[in-house]
Amino acid sequence: MGALSALEETLENRWEALWARVLDKEPVEVLDALRRECDDNAVVCRAGRVMVPNAYDVELADEVHEQLSRQGTDVGQALTDSLSRHAERKGYEFAGPLAVHVARCPDIPDGRYRVASRVMEHVSVDGFFHAAH
Repeated sequence: MGALSALEETLENRWEALWARVLDKEPVEVLDALRRECDDNAVVCRAGRVMVPNAYDVELADEVHEQLSRQGTDVGQALTDSLSRHAERKGYEFAGPLAVHVARCPDIPDGRYRVASRVMEHVSVDGFFHAAH
């Protein structure tokens, strides 16, 4: 394992530890749900080329969203980085610029979340946030 890979793995483990403290549960639940959403929607276009959605919505219960907001953590960026590394390891190509939007959702019971994805071609991150609202 190269030094860069070891550093990436260390950073990922620290991010998961932060989720564990904030969510009071295994952080891999949300991260795994995001990765699973990516994997479940992978499409083989031709030999060696696998496309995945590039726009992901993570809806968090009010309580969880509030905790993360108080800490000033850029959760969307951290999840984007994690998903980008996952896709790189799997050899996936995103259907356009990758964006993960994290939002508060009052319909979700405390401590829970919902993850969804879609393809949005040629959309900037700012454009994605406007389209999500």
